[in-house]
Amino acid sequence: MARVLLVLVLIVAVVAGLGFYMGWFHFSSGSDHGNAHITVSVDKDKIQKDKDKAVDKVATTTQKAQE
Repeated sequence: MARVLLVLVLIVAVVAGLGFYMGWFHFSSGSDHGNAHITVSVDKDKIQKDKDKAVDKVATTTQKAQE
């Protein structure tokens, strides 16, 4: 059970790190009157564009491999 949890934590960490690196997520922080605010923004359009690029790349690579 501990191994499954470790694998899930690693997967989440990799996806979060990749998403931050690729610009899918943006973090911002601020404060007012002693209260701290943290905001996470998700760029769905960028994720979709990168997904479409990856699908095209896999299709091209698969087609070249078949030839």
